[in-house]
Amino acid sequence: MASVTEKVKESLVGAEDLQTSTQVQAEFMQYAAKDEESGEYYMTQHEFVEAIAPENEDYHKIQREQYIVLFDIADRRHQGRITLQDWNVFNNLLLKPDAEYEIAFRLFADPATGHVNFEDFKQVYAANKTGIPFNWDGDWAKLYVGGRKNRHSMTYPQFAQMLRGLQGERIRQAFLHFDKNGDGYIEPEDFQRIIQETASHKLSDHLLQNLPTLCNISSGSKISYANVRAFQNVISQMDLVELIVRNAISKSADGKVTRVDFLNEAARITRFTLFTPMEADILFHFASLDQPAGRLGLSDFARVLDASWHSGPSGYEAPFQNPLPTIAQKRVAGSESFLHDIAISAHHFALGSIAGAFGAFMVYPIDLVKTRMQNQRKGRVGQVLYKNSIDCFQKVVRNEGFRGLYSGVLPQLVGVAPEKAIKLTVNDLVRGKFTNIKDGSIPLPAEVLAGASAGMCQVVFTNPLEIVKIRLQVQGEAAKAAARDGEEFTKRSALWIVRNLGLKGLYKGASACLLRDIPFSAIYFPSYSHLKRDFFGESTTKKLGILQLLTAGAIAGMPAAYLTTPCDVIKTRLQVEARKGDTSYSGLRDAATKVFREEGFQAFFKGGAARVLRSSPQFGFTLAGYELLQGLLPMPGEHLPQEEITPAERPATGLQEARSPMPYLRSRNALKIILDLDLGFGKVKPVPSNGNGLLGALGLKKQEN
Repeated sequence: MASVTEKVKESLVGAEDLQTSTQVQAEFMQYAAKDEESGEYYMTQHEFVEAIAPENEDYHKIQREQYIVLFDIADRRHQGRITLQDWNVFNNLLLKPDAEYEIAFRLFADPATGHVNFEDFKQVYAANKTGIPFNWDGDWAKLYVGGRKNRHSMTYPQFAQMLRGLQGERIRQAFLHFDKNGDGYIEPEDFQRIIQETASHKLSDHLLQNLPTLCNISSGSKISYANVRAFQNVISQMDLVELIVRNAISKSADGKVTRVDFLNEAARITRFTLFTPMEADILFHFASLDQPAGRLGLSDFARVLDASWHSGPSGYEAPFQNPLPTIAQKRVAGSESFLHDIAISAHHFALGSIAGAFGAFMVYPIDLVKTRMQNQRKGRVGQVLYKNSIDCFQKVVRNEGFRGLYSGVLPQLVGVAPEKAIKLTVNDLVRGKFTNIKDGSIPLPAEVLAGASAGMCQVVFTNPLEIVKIRLQVQGEAAKAAARDGEEFTKRSALWIVRNLGLKGLYKGASACLLRDIPFSAIYFPSYSHLKRDFFGESTTKKLGILQLLTAGAIAGMPAAYLTTPCDVIKTRLQVEARKGDTSYSGLRDAATKVFREEGFQAFFKGGAARVLRSSPQFGFTLAGYELLQGLLPMPGEHLPQEEITPAERPATGLQEARSPMPYLRSRNALKIILDLDLGFGKVKPVPSNGNGLLGALGLKKQEN
């Protein structure tokens, strides 16, 4: 049986005969350097931080370089470097269920005795102390280490328990420090400083920035000790608060809860912890600063509960700050091969074809009216046939019948399928490649680029389709004009028009088509995405209905359609076959010049209203249909992870289980405990020492008891 001394040694430095696992050895060799003289591989402080703190984690709370503090634990022999055996022992330590507290304990404990000498501990603390003073000779500390005449060292369990209650005592002493007149009140700025110096490494930026507003939960302009204690209780029970919030929200129809809902749920699931009215007020105060209505969702609570929440140009302001990626964008973002990308795009192309044809059919009569209005010229006497869009609609029905509203619809449906399909597919493809698969974020410039790319690619199909469709749409009025003038008119089929134009003719006006479609899509797709999130509140916990998708698509189409109307007018004039007496155009610039000179600036917005009425609902129907089809007709053989299939069951970003490697999580949590002592410990840079642990690293000598 091992002796007590051996047990203590093993507890402090780990067992020497541990068998190095293949994974731990591989991690060590990935960062280690070779000593040319001895042939031994080793890590210095820099390589240690590279290995223990992955680059892709969030370090805005605890800086990455602060992980050097843990190097002194791994460097058991204090040689300024660690070997494979040291690395193995350290990783074995991280696997312990109480690794966080044991790491903090080893930073101060004497390896020989396995205890923390209080005087040595005070010296280290004083060397790292910053800001508000703390009295280690007060009554609170005496309860753990005894008075001056009866001082004793702390064992590991005693030291861990002392750390557990340290933050509350630091806050109490800091309050007394600022409460100069002893009336039990301090200024809001003093409260902010207290919390920033004691808990800024564990609280969100939103909470820290708004700390002074705590005075607003009660009358007066100062903060009482009751407020401070209630706040401290809330932040110390963050995990329990999160559990209550998530349970309450899961029972809410709209994914939001009130203060009453929170307290009722707390009463249901807690047995020994009851939240006071003031504690509930504090939680809802900080979560609802931008939501005065009082009904809050997970994204509101995340600003309080999620320490990684931060605002700024490079940060995120809430879990849903970035537009949520569609199912298609998620699949593209998660794609791992070119062939897989092709398969995904082909599937989305097919769905986009169906959705595009449906959207085009629904608004085709409006499109016909828009085309005839834009083609109405002043080149001949009596050419003005329609007063406005409504008059045009009525005359088409009266002269050509209801079927006249669908003149040229067949080639439109045949052509619009690939047009809309390539537009939707390219947008999803480009957005997917710029989308962060972890949080769904995509920069606004990338959103605009994706839309512009989609608009540019669709012209391959759009221009031939448009020129055939337009010539079919104006045949009705041309036939009426010919009959009035006593001329013979022969209606042409779509096939005749294609043969007559030839390949070159089918792309007449392509420059104007590009000028219209690129800005249209660059405006439309980002607007649609942000409308879903910002206006309708789409999130991982809220799925939009068909009406909301239709409305978002229609609203997004309004500015996109109207602002690009001048380009559409020019395109229409170039693509319509000029009749006898009509003004003819040789190109983009010539058409723009002649239209402006002959008809004025307002001519560039002819049919603008009809274009908005057509494009807005068309894209609303198309995008809504596209998103619904993605869910109803998934790509064969591909299934989204369960968390993506049922987003309503998944908590908001920042309120979910951490997925980082366990060694990193344990190391980070150990640093949190160490920083509970004082934020100055994060600035410690251990160096090769004399065997006295952190004391040696600081150049301090142990004091005799």
